[in-house]
Amino acid sequence: MTAALYIDPARGPYPALLGPDACWGVERDAKGYTGPGPVIAHPPCGPWGRLAHMCTKQDPDCGPRAVEQVLAHGGALEHPAGSSLWRHCDLPRPLAAEGQLPLAAPGVWTLEVDQCRWGHPAQKRTWILLSGIRPDELPPVPAWQEPTHYIDTNSSRKGSAGPQGHLPKSKRHITPPAFARWLIAAVEAAGKADR
Repeated sequence: MTAALYIDPARGPYPALLGPDACWGVERDAKGYTGPGPVIAHPPCGPWGRLAHMCTKQDPDCGPRAVEQVLAHGGALEHPAGSSLWRHCDLPRPLAAEGQLPLAAPGVWTLEVDQCRWGHPAQKRTWILLSGIRPDELPPVPAWQEPTHYIDTNSSRKGSAGPQGHLPKSKRHITPPAFARWLIAAVEAAGKADR
């Protein structure tokens, strides 16, 4: 059974897709997950982003613990592109989904995508750490969708980055349901291939 870790169970898509028993958020303490199933992990990104020095409310230990869980049980970990968690945990640099993926990859590899492809309202470049999932087991990456909002507060980008305005911070972390389904399909396809 696939488990979704470090998620927002109240507003995110995973409880409806996997059931509440497979979901671990803040209240359930995702750091305590010990298996046996593979995981899809969305650890807090604040301590590992460009503004980490301003992040005081998110637990920095969740990131390395999520990496341990993905490596131990297989699955996927999602974080913003450029996350310093990769350097901290000595993780492989990403391959771009738009480029030619190898037919086989080492047991642990990183894919870079943009969540706009799955309906995120703003451009959101994302790195996905994959463990136990080969490139040929991934579902197809959807076509590009134009963003409707922007995240960057740089006023010079506002006119071209989305017609509906700035995406509030409270909505940026929400995983698009189509992206969650894609991650679940990738993790579960790899699990079936191992049986």
